[in-house]
Amino acid sequence: MQDKVIEVCDLHKYFGRNEVLKGVDFHIRRGEVVCVIGASGSGKSTFLRCVNLLERPTSGDILFHGASILERGFNVSRYRAKVGMLFQQFNLFNNMTALQNCVSGQTHVLKKPRAEAERNALEYLDKVGMSQFINARPRQLSGGQKQRVAIARALCMDIDALLFDEPTSALDPEMVGEVLKVMQDLAGAGLTMIVVTHEMGFAKEVADRVVFMADGVIAEEDVPGVIFSSPKNPKTQQFLSRVLQG
Repeated sequence: MQDKVIEVCDLHKYFGRNEVLKGVDFHIRRGEVVCVIGASGSGKSTFLRCVNLLERPTSGDILFHGASILERGFNVSRYRAKVGMLFQQFNLFNNMTALQNCVSGQTHVLKKPRAEAERNALEYLDKVGMSQFINARPRQLSGGQKQRVAIARALCMDIDALLFDEPTSALDPEMVGEVLKVMQDLAGAGLTMIVVTHEMGFAKEVADRVVFMADGVIAEEDVPGVIFSSPKNPKTQQFLSRVLQG
């Protein structure tokens, strides 16, 4: 049995009186790719932000390798270094080159020597096809190139898992494919990934499991073949019918 990297137990999240997450149970094992789909407002991004502790859950628990990340004194910075997150808007440091973006976290958080950090950065920038842009600043890069640098930066941190919050939604259509190709390669290499996405083709082809969220809960989850060909929940059926026809 593969190890559970992250386990979410009865997770609730309120914003004021609005309950956005209503008792989410979830896990992901080492090497799995889980795609989270659902309509806007279903709780997908809030769920992911809770897993990364960008939002503090109202109740419930989140375990990382069996240890609660919500315990007092838990090292959140170290956790975020091991569980990376990719955002819609890239979140690169605009005053740094691609290489510097990938070096900074290694030297400041992981305390790696600069020479080692630069070697790692060059390796991962090459892996995502960005080695020729190591001295470019974000303003000189396309959206797809920025997202590939952001992926390289996360990989440099010796991560155990990578979270993607609709990583292609801010990209022009012609740039989407280059980012999805990098993500597919990472999945093939065995990286543990939770991907909130509206790219149904990617979910169908790459995911080990697909999770459908609706109204703040996981309404259905299964292997892609079942979710996309014979979903059981009427809400899943309606969502996929609408999205796939669109």
